[in-house]
Amino acid sequence: MMFDKNLRGNLIMTREYRRRPWQLALVLAVLLVVAIVVWSILFGNQLWRRGQSHEKAVAAEEITSKPKKVSTDPGRQLMPQMRALMSDRALIQAREKGYEILGKSKNPAIINEVENLLGTINTELLLTPMTMPEKQRYLVKRGDTLDRIARQFGTTIELIKKSNELQRNTIHIGDRLRIFNGTFSIVISKSRNDLVLKMNDRFFKRYNVGTGKHGKTPAGIFVISKKITEPPWWRSDGKVLPFGDKENVLGTRWMSIAAIEGTDNVRGYGVHGTWEPETIGKQASDGCVRLLNSDVEELFMMVPVGTRVVVSE
Repeated sequence: MMFDKNLRGNLIMTREYRRRPWQLALVLAVLLVVAIVVWSILFGNQLWRRGQSHEKAVAAEEITSKPKKVSTDPGRQLMPQMRALMSDRALIQAREKGYEILGKSKNPAIINEVENLLGTINTELLLTPMTMPEKQRYLVKRGDTLDRIARQFGTTIELIKKSNELQRNTIHIGDRLRIFNGTFSIVISKSRNDLVLKMNDRFFKRYNVGTGKHGKTPAGIFVISKKITEPPWWRSDGKVLPFGDKENVLGTRWMSIAAIEGTDNVRGYGVHGTWEPETIGKQASDGCVRLLNSDVEELFMMVPVGTRVVVSE
């Protein structure tokens, strides 16, 4: 009897499960949802990160593949031509290319670079026996001296000697020289503390200078009236300090300037060297314009008495 009861109970339970198949389906569905959630947690973040990395890589590739903006400044496009001409030692052509760039470029960095190159080119052309449009061939005649030739062409004895590699002041009939026959002028800016040397009204070279404290350097139009090598210095109390004295501030060269064309008449001002290179580029003098000794010596050699000097604020 007990056996029959158990058998009957099992049969009844089997029939009940057969009547509820949806319960099994529900259990399976729950298990599936749990599995999906677990998979998303474990692997979903990794896939999302990979997707983000891929999107960034695509964006970076698009950025790098975009054509770079090319400078439209004419000077930047012409600079390689100027450098190539300099490398080939075609200095006259390189110089003209430099002037072309100055006339077209608006980029301050390019203008500054070209001016530096032009300064190098111009001084080499002028201070060596090389030919240049501003030099004239000259055959020494009877009665000629370097001083007479210099005055005839409005240049300096020092420049004639330097550009012809002459070691002495003596010349002979029949000597062939190259003489500079251009005109120099000087423009000084007090605000920029620089001096621009021009040749026939075109840029020749730019020099850094020191000017007067608190704007004391007089502005206006002047000419170089006197030039002195190894100058003495007159202190404000009237004492004369010879060249070489540690208190003499004039450096190795002095060029007096005299006012013209309505500029207020001033005395005691000039362009000179200095033993204090740290003052160049600053308003540091008592009113004169000062350069490095090496720069003032170069300028002194090139510009004659009578050279026009414009000083601007």
